[in-house]
Amino acid sequence: MNRYYTNFNKYKDLLIELIKKDIQLKYKNSYLGVLWSFINPLLMMVILTIVFSELFKNNIANFPVYVLTGRMIYSFFSESTNFAMNSIVNNNQLIRKVYVPKYFFPLSKVCSSFITSLISLIPVFLVMLFTGMEFSVYNLFLFVPLFLLLIICMGIGLLLSTIFVFFRDMGHLYSVILLILMYMTPIFYPEEIIPKRFQWLIEINPMYPVLQMLRDLLINNQMFSLYEFLISIFYALVYFSLGLLVFYKKQDRFIYHL
Repeated sequence: MNRYYTNFNKYKDLLIELIKKDIQLKYKNSYLGVLWSFINPLLMMVILTIVFSELFKNNIANFPVYVLTGRMIYSFFSESTNFAMNSIVNNNQLIRKVYVPKYFFPLSKVCSSFITSLISLIPVFLVMLFTGMEFSVYNLFLFVPLFLLLIICMGIGLLLSTIFVFFRDMGHLYSVILLILMYMTPIFYPEEIIPKRFQWLIEINPMYPVLQMLRDLLINNQMFSLYEFLISIFYALVYFSLGLLVFYKKQDRFIYHL
């Protein structure tokens, strides 16, 4: 473990540069650039609110913010893990030529997506202000669920990037998995509409407890429950440990499949 820490500390500046590069490439040749991280969630909120507000208006209070928070969590999860999955293969030329800690590539994708996703918090607070929602001291704790989701995405990103090197069909399969996860996440519908016998399908979704924590802090103006906090920590530890373990066991064989 000490060797890994020393190696990370030695190349940490490279990781920072990779994150900067990923952010720049994401908005390359775009007139609005990083503003799309602000505009896109607002546009999606408007569309989903128009489509679903009449259907769920009696079931969900503060529906626009409810949709925004759900969309923000899902967008970060799907974007970061998808980019991380392709990161090793897309950087195969660099990996062949020079030594770079290989795990930097999936981690930089997740971190860059996390930074741009934080901009989505601006429209969340603006909509809260515009709709007359109350702000509270609990809002300050939103970094807790966001940090836990970051760790979860890092672990899944490491795992996916490893699998994708050996099994390229994972790219097609994961697009289907993301679609399933989108409907398993209460982004625009209340979780109460799910029959109890199917509740476990939502609860095994790693985004679900994180999203519940975030909504408790921003919408319900209350501290998240201990259960949500512990289950999110559990997911973070399991996925990050599994992703790191699989990545380190297989990384020496990457070169033969790139």
